[in-house]
Amino acid sequence: MSHIGRKPIQIPEGVEVKVLEDNTVVAKGPKGELSVKVHPEIIVEIEDGTVKVKRPTDQKRHKAMHGLYRTLIANIVEGVSKGFKKSLEVIGVGYRAEMKGDVLELALGYSHGIVFIPPPEVKISVERTKEKTLIHVEGINKALVGEVAAKIRSLRKPNVYTGKGIRYVGEYVRRKPGKAAAKK
Repeated sequence: MSHIGRKPIQIPEGVEVKVLEDNTVVAKGPKGELSVKVHPEIIVEIEDGTVKVKRPTDQKRHKAMHGLYRTLIANIVEGVSKGFKKSLEVIGVGYRAEMKGDVLELALGYSHGIVFIPPPEVKISVERTKEKTLIHVEGINKALVGEVAAKIRSLRKPNVYTGKGIRYVGEYVRRKPGKAAAKK
């Protein structure tokens, strides 16, 4: 049996989870409502405060779907109760990020400024300190939060020679020595 798939999902206080007739799992909580359509062969049961995902056979595709749908259901339950957050840091002289209304404006060393319009389900905030600028991406949908954070990072990936660019908080960028080290 799948190690991930057989773990029961605890339903937190204030969250309501239902399985509809078409095998769609709906979670409602203080942050909002999310749903995931589950493959008809996968069985989802709700009993005494937990959600259990079961598979009909030990075929390879059933094993793969078992872990996948358990994780997707766990993500929507966590999303409607706590939400998800990814933080990025902008590093570089002259690199700036600021919110103007609902739009993120970035100055990343290009000849033009970059305007990023996030989807309405995601909230972006900018925090400035003396050393660096942090961009926080928050929302209830884990996949959408990760996708928006990845799009912002792709606007100026960290440079391996100088270290400048946009990176996730805590991300390690392996630095290369450059031409000066080759001459020695």
